[in-house]
Amino acid sequence: MFRKGLVMGWLVLLFTGIATMFWYYDWIYKLPTPIPENYQPVVTGSTVDLGDQIQSPDGKPVFVHFYNPDCPCSRFNKKHFKSLVQQYGRDVHFVVVVMSEKTFTPEAIRRKMGVDLPVLFDKSIADRCGVYSTPQAALLDQHSRLYYRGNFNASRYCSDEKTAYAKLALAGLLNSQQRVAFGDLAQRSYGCSLPVCKN
Repeated sequence: MFRKGLVMGWLVLLFTGIATMFWYYDWIYKLPTPIPENYQPVVTGSTVDLGDQIQSPDGKPVFVHFYNPDCPCSRFNKKHFKSLVQQYGRDVHFVVVVMSEKTFTPEAIRRKMGVDLPVLFDKSIADRCGVYSTPQAALLDQHSRLYYRGNFNASRYCSDEKTAYAKLALAGLLNSQQRVAFGDLAQRSYGCSLPVCKN
């Protein structure tokens, strides 16, 4: 009887610890990423020079996914990003920009994400798009103007269709809307800070 009570007590303690950790990380995710001291915002509608590395075929819009393999939020985002590529890949040029201090090969990133896309390691692209956390999306129209920069979703697991900001931005741009109006929750960065994941 004593042994059974001890096992039950241990299991309750274990599950309480797991639930506490889950709650803590969920709470951390809901805190905005601190804005860096020397941050230079990039206003929506600005022309962004992505350099020679990102060339859109056939003048398609460009969707840049800023990704850090060590960021839990980036890992939770993989399935959602893959669904965007599957849905909009014919009309939009998707690119992954890896934001990590560790060294990865493009093939390793493609395997991790389950997509066959161009993978770049140029961190200056984040500065040019006004990005300072991961995961973040930057969507540029056919004239290299910033249509959207911000979060993929308000939900950590990208499961809330009402706040699927990146998806709504893609649909808005492809339906020739001037600009979809998003609130602060869409464009204030949440997730892991750059260049080292701290959240």
